[in-house]
Amino acid sequence: MTADQAYARPIASAHTIWELVLHLIGTYSLVLRRMRGDATPLCPEEDWPPVLSPTASLWQDTVARLRELNEQLCKQIREFKPDDLDNPFSGEPYSAHTQFIGMTQHNLYHAGQIVLLARAMQR
Repeated sequence: MTADQAYARPIASAHTIWELVLHLIGTYSLVLRRMRGDATPLCPEEDWPPVLSPTASLWQDTVARLRELNEQLCKQIREFKPDDLDNPFSGEPYSAHTQFIGMTQHNLYHAGQIVLLARAMQR
């Protein structure tokens, strides 16, 4: 996907693919923080950061960052002790299990949005 495609808005008032990828970066970072004992919530700039400069280079950097965080999260989950699944992360009322399932559901929801946006661009 090109930077122009990722930044295109084929559906009025919908987030762009790029915005969705940045949002996923924020939520991956949040879960990693929680797993490391940091209960700091997402600030608005982390949750839905703006696309500051839609260039090909910045798009590649954004995709690379998402991949990097995904690898870190997968590694942390693989190393997670099953006996701790019922325990909440620092400052959270939800169990680790709930956090992991929620992350999966969140990813699938936004992946579906990305697919719909990509299809809308092909019309």
